[in-house]
Amino acid sequence: MQYTLRNVPRPVDAALRRKARQEAKSLNVIALEALTLGVGLADAPVQHHDLDSLAGTWQEDPAFDQAIAAQDQVDARMWQ
Repeated sequence: MQYTLRNVPRPVDAALRRKARQEAKSLNVIALEALTLGVGLADAPVQHHDLDSLAGTWQEDPAFDQAIAAQDQVDARMWQ
């Protein structure tokens, strides 16, 4: 969903921009956080649409490594 906000008071704009700089986030993210808090949904579970849940979960698998290595072999007969 996309919104266009008009007539944002200067102090509100300044506060949002200051917070965005302080937290190294975009103005859009900070505004969404403020709206979420303002309508009472701050405690609602956050739904992520990224791959963060996979970070740090890699497991070494020698069988997988062997299968991939086999795919890297060039069959010279096919290139004659």
